[in-house]
Amino acid sequence: MRINNFIYRFLLVLFAFTISCSEDTIQDELTGGLTGTVISSEDNMPLSNVKITTNPSSSTVFTDANGFFSLLNIAVDDYSVMAELEDFDTAFEGVAVIPDEIATVAFELDRSSITNDPPSAPILVLPADGADDLESEVMFVWSRSESNAESLTYDLELRNAFTNEIENYTVEQDTTFTVNNLDLGATYFWQVTVSDDDNSPVSSTISEFSTLAFPSNPFLFVKKEGGNSVIYSGDGAGDTGNSQVDVNLFQLTDDATNSFRPRKSNEAQRIAFLRTVGGSTHIFTMDLTGENVQQVTSTIPVSGFRQDELDFTWSPNGGRIIYPSFDRLYSINPDGSDLDLIYQTTDGSFISEVDIQEFDADLLLLKTNNVNGYDVRIFTLRLTTGLEETVVLEGLPGAAGGVQISANGDRILYSRDTSNSQNPQYRIFASRLFIYEAASATSVELVTDVITGKNDLDPRFSPSEGNIIFTRVDSNTGAIPSIFLFELGGNNPEDDELFTSANMPDWE
Repeated sequence: MRINNFIYRFLLVLFAFTISCSEDTIQDELTGGLTGTVISSEDNMPLSNVKITTNPSSSTVFTDANGFFSLLNIAVDDYSVMAELEDFDTAFEGVAVIPDEIATVAFELDRSSITNDPPSAPILVLPADGADDLESEVMFVWSRSESNAESLTYDLELRNAFTNEIENYTVEQDTTFTVNNLDLGATYFWQVTVSDDDNSPVSSTISEFSTLAFPSNPFLFVKKEGGNSVIYSGDGAGDTGNSQVDVNLFQLTDDATNSFRPRKSNEAQRIAFLRTVGGSTHIFTMDLTGENVQQVTSTIPVSGFRQDELDFTWSPNGGRIIYPSFDRLYSINPDGSDLDLIYQTTDGSFISEVDIQEFDADLLLLKTNNVNGYDVRIFTLRLTTGLEETVVLEGLPGAAGGVQISANGDRILYSRDTSNSQNPQYRIFASRLFIYEAASATSVELVTDVITGKNDLDPRFSPSEGNIIFTRVDSNTGAIPSIFLFELGGNNPEDDELFTSANMPDWE
């Protein structure tokens, strides 16, 4: 009986212990739940794929497309909930999870901001402070600012000291910028300000420069700009034969118009030129600066074979302009008044070019051709009698043109295609320069350094008639021309290139 009593007591104690342990286990497994949403503080839009973790640790979950997340059947406790997403600041929220309840929490995440050191002030390099006699096209150069920002934006401010007009140019990343068509004879102040979008903008010192007065460029010519012909002036050579390429270029006409064939009159101090207007070609004039443009012709345009083959001339005193229209030759005042018919071909051939002798305003030099540009005749005509005096060229096949007569009429300059080709496209293969000597009544080919496959066209005497400028271009269609200088007398064995991508030169 004593042993049974012992066993009985032992079993009672064991049962009580078991019951006690069972009650403790049930209490440890009490659970609840947690749900929440995550949105952007910028626009209150839900954020997906946000990583949600807790401390004490529980399951890791990610928000769905609606910014929603849930943690179910997690132990009852006080939690710190963390929300993490790239490019946003990490956020924490405290929440208590109680038995058999669902707690909620909401996050508004701020975009993370990277603190950049402010950029250093730009240092102005070009143009140098105090620089003068700059051309109308100026390249601005400054040092790159030191910064750990991913991108920098530069603002170039340019102020005209005379007009107080301010121009601003925004430059992304780069530290150079070119400004065209600055006023001549003006003083400018410029400054560069850099911004990284995080810090306050930082400005450079202010620098000063001035442009040259209007250039007395001796050359006029044409360049293609955006599909139109544009008239420029330029410098680069003299009667010594010394030259540079593309010196002091100055744009005279707008590239929104098609303007070509410039002809300057020193007496009138005006430049006459051709411009297309509504499908017709008319004569205009302008100041030597390109200002005060006036239309001269209106009722009868400049017409004939190919507009780029047509040419006109000033009278020696600058009081009249003489121009062709098909088989007729007209004279008109520069203001558009007093239009006169002064000559008409007897065979219906087109007049394409005209020039006039400087010391004999009654003697004209004409070039005529048929409707296809061929059957060329070059001859002088006495206006008062209407009679031809000198026949320079006739009866030869092929293209010819670019006629000019010397001041005293003893020499006549022209070009001719020595290949003698005549084709529907009016393609020229071997144009060479010639001078007709009146004393000997013979034409002599000028020995330029032109090579096979290239053409020399549109020759013009220099003011002293010691040099010739002309256009040189490959014979293939669409070739890009350049303007060259040839020294008469043969002292310079090589032709000097003056202007690239240019044609229709004039030198007065």
